[in-house]
Amino acid sequence: QVQLVESGGGLVQAGGSLRLSCAASGRIARINRMGWYRQVLGKQRELVAIISSVGTTDYADSVKGRFTISRDNAENTVLLQMNSLRFEDTAVYYCHLDYDDYRLTGRWAWGRGTQVTVSS
Repeated sequence: QVQLVESGGGLVQAGGSLRLSCAASGRIARINRMGWYRQVLGKQRELVAIISSVGTTDYADSVKGRFTISRDNAENTVLLQMNSLRFEDTAVYYCHLDYDDYRLTGRWAWGRGTQVTVSS
């Protein structure tokens, strides 16, 4: 079983910053990618940012230049630094893990989500 513990959400004014953190633990043989998705009620979950095991990153166009994703491989932790936040960044942010279990079977896991609210 794998656990993802998220922290760092909250309420911030437009233009402000927040940092999200997600720590993975459990039966993980190898982490392939870690990242963040977000979802607004009534809409599909969308990719925000993702980072591979070798540090390759990918961002949604809407957050490029404002958000930065990083990871600590030793601690199985991924961080999302969010700057210049906008009202439209308001959503529930979910940590995502793409990993291999001890049988080297590829699996995905999701965190429970953390609310980010940006006031205009």
